[in-house]
Amino acid sequence: MTDPRSDADPRPSHETLGPVPDWLRQPTADVRPGLVDRLRIRLGRHSLALLGGTLVLVLLVCFGAAGLLSYEGSQRPAAHPTISPPSGEQAVSSASPPPAAGPFDGTPAAGFAEGAAGIALPRAKRTGAFTEKQVADALAKVRKALVTGRLDRAFFTAKDPERLVRQFAPDARAGLRDDFSTGAAVSYATQLAPGSRLTADQPRVRGRVSYRATKDAGGIRVLEVTTNFVWAYPFLTASVAPGDGVVVVHDTVVWSVAHPDDVKRSSAGLWIDKADSYGSNIDCAAFDKGLLRLGTPSLGGPADPDPDAVFDPDKTLDLPETC
Repeated sequence: MTDPRSDADPRPSHETLGPVPDWLRQPTADVRPGLVDRLRIRLGRHSLALLGGTLVLVLLVCFGAAGLLSYEGSQRPAAHPTISPPSGEQAVSSASPPPAAGPFDGTPAAGFAEGAAGIALPRAKRTGAFTEKQVADALAKVRKALVTGRLDRAFFTAKDPERLVRQFAPDARAGLRDDFSTGAAVSYATQLAPGSRLTADQPRVRGRVSYRATKDAGGIRVLEVTTNFVWAYPFLTASVAPGDGVVVVHDTVVWSVAHPDDVKRSSAGLWIDKADSYGSNIDCAAFDKGLLRLGTPSLGGPADPDPDAVFDPDKTLDLPETC
């Protein structure tokens, strides 16, 4: 056996654009914007699943006005759907954040941990057919890939993705390289668009990691590791409004490591089974190419009843978007 995933997994399909009611194109009248109202966002979303070693990008439906959203902070927040944590051992970011300063002032990211301190691993223990050491090794591989793909500034501007790709099983690497060439890798890796620059501040991070032992459709025993993180990046900008320079990426990634007795050597190691993500305050055209660039803030558009939702890893990734 060479691939710990099933070729029979269904591929998600593109959805069609729906009509946009006129009221969605108009700003809410007679509402005085507050501090958080000045954090304008553009939302874009990517989803992909890995079938037979290849990750496929699926752009979810875009709806709402084709501009940036402005928050109406004085409106009463509406209920926002949450997601249920997966079963199995898990750990949640708990590092104490530094005092709020600079580009994160006035946003929920001011309370996040800095960089890799926000990636907490659960305690490794024997799970299914996997020994405690095998679990610890798999978790360490996932954490290293997260740090490289989402926090390594040298990787952000690298001309090729090998710094990350070589951390995966040999049989998985060709599919990963394809993802970077098509833009699909934006769901699990960060690369800056040409000309984009971050401030000297570390990105802020909040989320969780969990794992469980299971089997794939072919009966191969795998350790499945699920990560769910919000990454907040501080971009250089001339604007002084709170949050205008902050780009947020929320992703959920399902990683897997096959039991070494069930696959040949070239398939042993780290794989990505599924990844979903969205970006906020982004340049949508760059995001579609797998790159991050700060969007251009603008006023107008429908009011968002829950402007902090994009910063919350417990909120669903199925949010309204304007890309």
